[in-house]
Amino acid sequence: MLFRSRKVALTVPNLTSHDLDVSRLLFDLKRCGKLVSEFTGWLDPDAIATCVTNGLIKQFGCAFTRIWLVEPDRRTLRLVASSGLYTRLDGDFAQVPMGAFKVGKIAQHCIPFLSNCLPDEDWVKDRAWAMANNIQGFAGLPLMADEQAIGVLAIFSHRPMAPEFLEVLQILSLSVAGALASAVNHQALLHTPDTAHLSEQMAALLGGQRLSLLGTEQPLALPVTQLLLQMAHRLVNLSCQYCRLVYDTDTVILEAMLAADPAQPLSEAALAETFQDILVTGQSLGGELQTQTGTDVAQVRLQLPQRIIQSKQTQTESPLSEREQEVMRLLAQGHRDRDIAEQLYISERTVKFHAKNMLEKLDVRTRVQAVFEATRHGWLS
Repeated sequence: MLFRSRKVALTVPNLTSHDLDVSRLLFDLKRCGKLVSEFTGWLDPDAIATCVTNGLIKQFGCAFTRIWLVEPDRRTLRLVASSGLYTRLDGDFAQVPMGAFKVGKIAQHCIPFLSNCLPDEDWVKDRAWAMANNIQGFAGLPLMADEQAIGVLAIFSHRPMAPEFLEVLQILSLSVAGALASAVNHQALLHTPDTAHLSEQMAALLGGQRLSLLGTEQPLALPVTQLLLQMAHRLVNLSCQYCRLVYDTDTVILEAMLAADPAQPLSEAALAETFQDILVTGQSLGGELQTQTGTDVAQVRLQLPQRIIQSKQTQTESPLSEREQEVMRLLAQGHRDRDIAEQLYISERTVKFHAKNMLEKLDVRTRVQAVFEATRHGWLS
């Protein structure tokens, strides 16, 4: 199921907008913006969730933060990120039935919940834990897309939560929901049957944006397809006016036109920085990214080879361990960390550990680059 992120007005019980400390609110908004910028453009839902929970601990000094995502059958919520006092993803609340406990109720009814006296709440399963860890505040917010919850963000604090912080949490939840919705859509498209053309997947991502196709679609190397889909996700978050997907003899090109604000024209440096990660990955794939800015419009052009030429190096020269190569093969097939964990009978944390080691061993920054290197050297054969 594909989601469209949507701004939803959230109302936290007992929270009023008057008597806010404007200076403190602006300071918290700045920290919120810094956190959002860290996961903007990411395509892994679990990685986004972990970035958010870690950021709330680091930026706002929360005691304990967690994010659950609603499973496709909408019967349960799965814990995907936990930071602060507890970082493990197993335990009593690893899977929460929809409508059960406070988290399940927040997801089912799409209503946020606030308490600044958590040990006194009747619904708290372990009040002794709350008192022992000096937990005072709790905020649970539904993460909304297409008028339904796709997850729940839960925050625990050592002190009562200030109204300014709660206002910022509502704003943050909208950004998190939008990023997660895009990432979930991306993962769904990666698992779309091979009969679905890249242009169809990109059209689904871009929504109402115009996309034209020039040439006959050809099978592409998986890292090339993934990078083009990542580019489409990035364009969704910008004022994309027009896109064109061009199949040449040996290359595939994605051209996009972005609307520019005459009052605040986008500089060439700012535009290049926006696509810096795609530029680096594209170059590693043997492609190039070009940007050009103007008064009314900015242009972006990504050119990639349709196929990756495999080097003469043999698989025995791979620096990856046997387990890391197994993880790499499944990543190359478009599987999520959760799917890989189930197939290899290991935990998601172990999958992330192997993936981190692979990036370090191959001296690359992203998983797409790692798959490219493994494909080019013949380590996945």
